[in-house]
Amino acid sequence: MGTDASDSAVDLRVLRRDEWDQWYDSLLLAFGGVAESSEERALWRALTEFDRSLGAWDGDMCVGTAGAFSFRLTVPGGASVPAAGVTMVSVAATHRRRGLLTSMMRRQLDDVSAWGWPLAVLTASEPAIYGRFGYGIATHNLYAEVDTSRVRLSVPPGTDDVRLRYAAPADVLDECEALYARKVPERPGMVQRLPGWERLFLLDPERDRDGASPLQCVVAERDGEVVGFVRFRVKPDWNSRGPEGKVVVHSTEALDPAAHAALYRFLFDIDLTSTLVARGRPTDEGWLHMVSDIRRCGVRVRDSLHVRLVDVGAALEARTYQAPLDVVFEVEDAFCPWNAGRWRLSGDTKGASCSRTTEKADLTLTVRELGAAYLGGVSLGSLAAAGRVREERRGALAEASVGFGSSVAPWLPHGF
Repeated sequence: MGTDASDSAVDLRVLRRDEWDQWYDSLLLAFGGVAESSEERALWRALTEFDRSLGAWDGDMCVGTAGAFSFRLTVPGGASVPAAGVTMVSVAATHRRRGLLTSMMRRQLDDVSAWGWPLAVLTASEPAIYGRFGYGIATHNLYAEVDTSRVRLSVPPGTDDVRLRYAAPADVLDECEALYARKVPERPGMVQRLPGWERLFLLDPERDRDGASPLQCVVAERDGEVVGFVRFRVKPDWNSRGPEGKVVVHSTEALDPAAHAALYRFLFDIDLTSTLVARGRPTDEGWLHMVSDIRRCGVRVRDSLHVRLVDVGAALEARTYQAPLDVVFEVEDAFCPWNAGRWRLSGDTKGASCSRTTEKADLTLTVRELGAAYLGGVSLGSLAAAGRVREERRGALAEASVGFGSSVAPWLPHGF
């Protein structure tokens, strides 16, 4: 038998394989009802983890969906930690305000706890939704629209030693994935890609192009080794003054500053274009410090990865801390009450321990704030300035804020 949702007429249960098409159609309808290509649909079916997916059924109608991917997430210190990648969450418009989302989040977090995973993560179509379930915004992505007719790059030494060449995206997929895998341990928020996920970066549906070219790829090489790549589209356009095309970056990685600079110099200089659009990039990406005029780069940021500590002790022990700290947290967690109470965290750059304690609290906060600060991109001090962290022992806030920080901005490289 399934687990009943708040609406007694709805049955919430683990997804069966023969239910996937109806389940997925319900998801697409909730997101506007635009059909996907057969290639996209086949890929998402192949990636679906049926035993970690839930469907809410009102009779023979699917009225709610939620899934999870078995991710491993890089945390400060470089460890790869099991995390449920929460995905494909929807409630039918006919069944809103009946408690279905809360029921699915309740069941899902109970399941993640039972699996022994310390974290759950998601990207939100509407960021206002998930805070009440204990998710905090832990990473941000950079968006830029650069006027490349006016902005120039000052590149580091060695850039001219990097050789660039065009390649069909499928032909160099293995080399690009190997390079990505080398980068994963270096930045909190990145995820190890399981087999099959590489196909996501070959999808090239016409509707996503917005008049631009099919996906193109350029690889950067040094001494015969691939040291970087960029996938992008070009959108031609003209006006009475001449060409004003756009270059739209899809994904890029590089092993060193020279390779990074070589790729961006190439993107800035593509003929018949005057704008570079970069979406979903790290907030500390190197090219930001190479440009001649940052004001003409149209830089903005938005939320990306939302993090939820499912097991506070295990999660805080899984990462390291960039400065020594020894603090007692009073954690409030109404949705997962097993986390509530006092935890003593002691850690440094080598490791950490976190256990229950009866000692007096140094800092009081909810699990949402811990999730926001967990990857080192959001300061506990800034959360305290918003009234969301309360300092009980003088000096504890500064100690914890420094310890929780990261030398590189956490970043999620792609959605799920």
